[in-house]
Amino acid sequence: MNIVVAAGDNCIDYYENLERSYPTGNAVDVAVHLARLGVKTSLVSVTGSDEYGTQVVNLLQSNGVDTSHLQRQVGVTAVTEMQLVHNDRVHVQYREGVLRDFKPTEEQLRFTRTHRMVHTSIWGKMNSYLADFKCNGLTVVYDFSTKLDYPELESLLPEIDYAFFSYNEEDPFIHEFMRKAQSLGPKVVVVTLGEHGSVAYDGNRFYRCEAHPVDVVNTVGAGDSFIAGYMYGLLQEESIQECLKRGSYLASTVVTKFEPY
Repeated sequence: MNIVVAAGDNCIDYYENLERSYPTGNAVDVAVHLARLGVKTSLVSVTGSDEYGTQVVNLLQSNGVDTSHLQRQVGVTAVTEMQLVHNDRVHVQYREGVLRDFKPTEEQLRFTRTHRMVHTSIWGKMNSYLADFKCNGLTVVYDFSTKLDYPELESLLPEIDYAFFSYNEEDPFIHEFMRKAQSLGPKVVVVTLGEHGSVAYDGNRFYRCEAHPVDVVNTVGAGDSFIAGYMYGLLQEESIQECLKRGSYLASTVVTKFEPY
């Protein structure tokens, strides 16, 4: 039986000025990283019938990710137009393609329930199903990215076990935000802080981890790889501190490359 299911988005990041592209998306990145770490992983989503969709499927399958419940729908795969500015990614435009109207089928939902852990995000179109996943015993991992003011934040947090956010520094504001967020339900709230490392809060104390100093090529995928590393630590029943270290290390290996995996 597969252990982790990544549910939600997949897309192609396209850099027109560099004439380069690669398959990605939060769910794709997390699934690939966990599979490379030896975790039996699946992806539940929909991708297009075009060549970009084939690239997404090929990437997943070549890394051992179960794509049996990844739909191929007639239409175009989601594309994010990107630019690279001082080695940091800039999102220019996002075209959802077949993801625009994605709604998981009953079979996809049944398949998702067979896993131990589910990862999704604000782009995953899975918000309506988090309570169902949790009621069926899945550990729910959710990525809010930089959206600390996400409209559904307070209604979703009670259904989430591990909530991840991104912010720019550790300050009194983020401490208070983490306290409030954790009080609404998650076991642990984690905030990645870029070059300033990461911080986690479990209702009792804050845990901190420094970022690994590396030469940055592209920051795309840093957050997803961090989450994958943290999830791997959870599966090994490691401490919060060890999970942060795993996330930090994996993220440091990703930002030294152009592709996010």
